[in-house]
Amino acid sequence: MSGSSRRSPGGRPAGEHEVKGLAFRDEGGGAGGDEEEAGAPPPSPAAAGPRVGWRKLTFLPVVLIAVLLATWLWYRQADLDALSRNALGNGQVTKALWQHVQLTVISTFFVLIIAIPLGILLTRGAFRKATPFAMAFANMGQATPAIGLLALLVIWLGIGRRAALIGIIIYAVLPVLSNTIAGLKANDPTLLEAARGIGMSPLGVLTRVELPLAVPLILAGVRTALVLNVGTATLATFGGGGGLGVLITTGITSQRMPVLVLGSVLTVALALLVDWLASLAELLLRPRGLEVGA
Repeated sequence: MSGSSRRSPGGRPAGEHEVKGLAFRDEGGGAGGDEEEAGAPPPSPAAAGPRVGWRKLTFLPVVLIAVLLATWLWYRQADLDALSRNALGNGQVTKALWQHVQLTVISTFFVLIIAIPLGILLTRGAFRKATPFAMAFANMGQATPAIGLLALLVIWLGIGRRAALIGIIIYAVLPVLSNTIAGLKANDPTLLEAARGIGMSPLGVLTRVELPLAVPLILAGVRTALVLNVGTATLATFGGGGGLGVLITTGITSQRMPVLVLGSVLTVALALLVDWLASLAELLLRPRGLEVGA
């Protein structure tokens, strides 16, 4: 009885009729499941998953801890002579590591406050004409061998941390500057025009539209600069800037393997740790809207 009650007199289901031999169904019509489907609310979008998975959070730290633990165990059983003990004792390793971290953090800070504002300026109006010259200068800074650049700065400024920091900054400006310019130029002009059309000021368009869209490229440049700074800071020892390069050069010149291994392992571990932290920042600071469909 229920099946017959849902059929029209012509034998067709309710809401369906025939015109010139073709079957049609009325909008909103239909029986049973169709009506329930039409009245059902639209499915809610799935909640966004976590940006950083547990593997990303744990894999590299575990590897670094294992490597450092193995190095420490090897160092504990190594046969150290007086020169090696003098190079590694009395807090020399901690001092060199802290100096290296300081060189990396300070140089990266100055790279950011120089390269990002300069990249923004070079994408504004009349300043765009200066972009090739600025990029050529930044390319010259990185094309110059780091040790040669440091030597020139030491001749000019004298031995000390200042010369080492300026050399590291000049060497690391290029990736942040080029990625800032590329990120801002890659923005869709229609989005910028729409933002201006709703009454946004130029500063509002920059801070609320352009920079958020360019964040992934800018952060990729910052990540590259950080790793470059960790590596280049090892050369600061030749200018009197300290750092882990002191252990590496001491191990090479005096042919003391424990000193060389410890300095090299700490440098590599610091570079990997900095790259891991930068990759986390790259994921966490990426605007949510850019992840749609990714």
